[in-house]
Amino acid sequence: MEILSYRSGPCCKVVDLHWKFDDKCLNSRHSRFPIFGVCYTNAISRRGSVRFHDNKEQQRDSGSVTVLEGSKKMTCRAYSDRYEGYVIGGEKGLRDVSGIQEPATTNLVIPGLPEGSNGECGASISSCFWEWKPKLNVHYDKAGCENVDSPHVLFLPGFGVGSFHYEKQLRDLGRDTRVWALDFLGQGLSLPFEDPTTHCNKEGATSNGNASSWGFGDETEPWATNLVYSIDLWQDQVRYFVEEVIGEPVYIVGNSLGGYVALYFAARNPHLVKGVTLLNATPFWGFLPNPIKNPRLAKLFPWAGTFPLPTTVRRLTELVWEKIRDPASISEVLNQVYADHSTNVDSLISHIIDTTQHPAAAAAFASIMCAPQAELSFNESLSRCGRTNVPICLMYGREDPWVKPLWGVQVKRKVPEAAYYEISPAGHCPHDEVPEVINFLLRGWIRNVESQGSVSLPLLDDAVCLKEADAWELEFMREGSRKSAMVRFLGSRISILDRIRSYMEKSGSKFRNSAAESQ
Repeated sequence: MEILSYRSGPCCKVVDLHWKFDDKCLNSRHSRFPIFGVCYTNAISRRGSVRFHDNKEQQRDSGSVTVLEGSKKMTCRAYSDRYEGYVIGGEKGLRDVSGIQEPATTNLVIPGLPEGSNGECGASISSCFWEWKPKLNVHYDKAGCENVDSPHVLFLPGFGVGSFHYEKQLRDLGRDTRVWALDFLGQGLSLPFEDPTTHCNKEGATSNGNASSWGFGDETEPWATNLVYSIDLWQDQVRYFVEEVIGEPVYIVGNSLGGYVALYFAARNPHLVKGVTLLNATPFWGFLPNPIKNPRLAKLFPWAGTFPLPTTVRRLTELVWEKIRDPASISEVLNQVYADHSTNVDSLISHIIDTTQHPAAAAAFASIMCAPQAELSFNESLSRCGRTNVPICLMYGREDPWVKPLWGVQVKRKVPEAAYYEISPAGHCPHDEVPEVINFLLRGWIRNVESQGSVSLPLLDDAVCLKEADAWELEFMREGSRKSAMVRFLGSRISILDRIRSYMEKSGSKFRNSAAESQ
């Protein structure tokens, strides 16, 4: 087999090409190999996709590459999207002609992240502030705003981090998509510019608190009345942000706590959501009862995250805060939740430490930890999204010690049509550990939703929709070396039927078009 040409979008290159054995593609409409003792083929790529065709003249070309060894077939498969081309290997577990099929792993080479060292350029990131309410300024990052014909993708961070945790998505996906990342109020750079409380001296006069203890005063400022850094507040924040700043429905992606908020937002505002992707989403948050959902029970708790902090809470916060913000403690937590310890987290630690230096950070942390539960639970939000047909995609790191894949499987059972990808090695933050894989899957899933199913889900070739590989090994280049991750897709009867229906609809459309042309 010979690659005659390969053309793709900017900042893309083929890392490697693997030839493996495969017998599934005999009936594939993407590649049709003649049944000879020895067979040759050409591969011609145009605009990021690879097409296969027979070429009998190639058999007489002494410079060509043999595709078959002995009587075994050797196949190259290709995957593409609107921006880049992806070259796929065949099967690791060889399947012989006898029909006995062993568990197999498909190799697929995907692009690495854009890096200046390899000549690829990532999208530029703009840091912005939006005044949602008086004294409450929301920080967000954006990239790819010039891609006016592309969908909007909004990323929501987990607890303790901010938009900086999605830099790898902003720089990569921002090359062909309009990408946004938001800091929740009370986290990242979305902290107040003024102390939400005042301090009273013995004579009754008030003054601003010292620079290191905002929120620890005696009385609440009017603008901070009933302020609680809770999931309900963040859901409202996201809604107004989408309506007033983005101005169009979005694909929303959330990791950990951000996953809960993303699902909650979609349940409340399905008209503003084109789809939800959960990255190891936490299925619960908060310990105190919600005052709207359980008003009587909520009255038993005199304080639920409002300002100022009670004296006992202040003392407890002062005791634990220095330990929490210690670089060694932050590094220890990341070492626990990141499966791939070769991931460079120096920049992440630096960003987290910078956030903890803000005078409002300690009180905000106490408010978040003592905030009441959301009005809708995770499962209630999931049920609502199911009833309103909000597309859902699940991407879970297999080695997460906190939100284990079991939680993702439970979501899959409740929403069987959702796409579910399990990634290894990856822990609680797969978007930061294996961003190449997450970006590849997210691009493909969005294409599938945008096309209303006419484009296959990532990794699932609609030509072989009834037989999916046990696993895919995705290979990519990072900092000059080759890395890989295993991805498994959890299918369902519904998703298979949907793909069969989509395939039949496309085939029927082509038949009708051919009949019309012949007339």
